[in-house]
Amino acid sequence: MQQQLDYVLRTVDERGVRFVRMWFTDVLGQLKSFAITREELENALEEGMTFDGSAIEGFSRVQESDMLAVPDPNTFQILPWRSGSDDDAPVARMFCDIQHLSGEPFAGDPRSVLRRNLERAREKGFTFYSSPEMEFFYFESPDSPEPLDRAGYFDLTEVDLASDLRRQTILTLERMSIPCEYSHHEVAPSQHEIDLRHCDALTMADNIMTFRIVVKEVARDLGVYATFMPKPIAGAFGSGMHTHLSLFEGDVNAFHDPGDPNGLSKVAKHFIAGLLHHAREITAVTNQTVNSYKRLIEGYEAPVHVCWARNNSSALVRVPVPKRGKESSTRIEFRSPDPACNPYLAFSAMLAAGLKGIEEGYELPPAATDNIYEMTNEERAVEGIGRLPQSLAEAIDVMEGSELLAEALGEHVFDFFIRNKRKEWDAYRSQVTPWELDRYLGTL
Repeated sequence: MQQQLDYVLRTVDERGVRFVRMWFTDVLGQLKSFAITREELENALEEGMTFDGSAIEGFSRVQESDMLAVPDPNTFQILPWRSGSDDDAPVARMFCDIQHLSGEPFAGDPRSVLRRNLERAREKGFTFYSSPEMEFFYFESPDSPEPLDRAGYFDLTEVDLASDLRRQTILTLERMSIPCEYSHHEVAPSQHEIDLRHCDALTMADNIMTFRIVVKEVARDLGVYATFMPKPIAGAFGSGMHTHLSLFEGDVNAFHDPGDPNGLSKVAKHFIAGLLHHAREITAVTNQTVNSYKRLIEGYEAPVHVCWARNNSSALVRVPVPKRGKESSTRIEFRSPDPACNPYLAFSAMLAAGLKGIEEGYELPPAATDNIYEMTNEERAVEGIGRLPQSLAEAIDVMEGSELLAEALGEHVFDFFIRNKRKEWDAYRSQVTPWELDRYLGTL
């Protein structure tokens, strides 16, 4: 740790950094930030910085408002978009863990929630890795979803701007030590995907928060608007965050068994069974907005039904076939999350569900071999294939009865999340939408 502290201080001095931004998230995953000067940096690293937690969504009450933001020196990076002009001194950032003044972790800090769940996994000998496929849209402005192109999946667009946007985004991410695997045009008009290279879940959650800022900053610099809204265009495909997951025991992939027909170990099978068993309970966390459920409908390749498959994109959990000679890279893909989620809480929920399956020895049901969308309700019932919640209201109702999530998130986050999302649903259902006016006003 001291070596990393020394690196931060040395880099700040050598690069002439004048301000360092302290980053953290509220319960809903909104990025929060305040800046400190170089003169305050050593004190911040040693003692943390005091701030008013009562002003942050889902944090403390007024009578217990003072909190500490303790920067994690391992997350220190220069912000490329603030370091390019001669008259602008470089600006850096560090993610923070939120603590009480006593030094105890704050129960409402999503990063601390994930740390606690990762510690549970470590106690069982596991390290949790993840790799998300980040989908998003580019529009001309935030005022209306007007696409920049009409291209489709893997198309090489004639509009140079789209390719430049992805290229500049990846270059910026790499300058912040966030490696990417793929980038391409997605199915919907003006929809794009960038896949982040796998790493431990805490680092990945930090990377996702950074990714969302980078995508928006690069888009703004090039005169367009980027959004992670799951379903901004009616009748088009929505944006998901298909997440590849694996557990390692030291350097050994705990999901891989060369003697199994599917290459899956018992640990992997129990983990998948846990995800399936608790999928409905955790959906409110992995898909936390009203709009999320406009994506989770049939006909748009988003998972709707609770099942798994070897290589079937209609399943909730997919087991990708490893490349030849790379069988030890066995992983599973959880396809329901969307990029509007709080990644710290989403990873906590997925890990808790999978570990529960391992702890309880859940039996993995048979893999789905047919296109689930084409099956009848009766056929799905015979196969024991359930359905994900169809609205935020249903998802919150299911979540409220989940002992798994109450334990994984902690009472503070669990209770606040449910209260907040019930308010969101109440606000939504009180609206009269253009669809209703078009359908009913002229005929009723």
